Amino acid sequence: MADSNYLKDLILLRNDPSKVARVREAAERGEMDAQYAMGLIYAEGRGVEIDLARAHFWLSLAIAQGDTDADQLRNIIGSQMTDAEFDAAKELAVAHRATHSAPASQH
Repeated sequence: MADSNYLKDLILLRNDPSKVARVREAAERGEMDAQYAMGLIYAEGRGVEIDLARAHFWLSLAIAQGDTDADQLRNIIGSQMTDAEFDAAKELAVAHRATHSAPASQH
């Protein structure tokens, strides 16, 4: 059984950027809690440089799975973002869809 309690260890990320990789891997596998954690990691610069576009992107993925806390945090982050950061978040979403979408079935 995988440890999916990513949020309890976020304080450690302030001093140990190597821990971010484990959370990122889980987020890329589609684990909602890890996606939320990645949003928080990028929003606050926990083990990485602050990147509001990436924070918005990861939180959007968590929201798509029904995470209401991610929605609240994304709203706060969105109020702080520039137009360029919004554009970067959109580009991340487009790239993610392109690499994670299943081929369309033929009719």
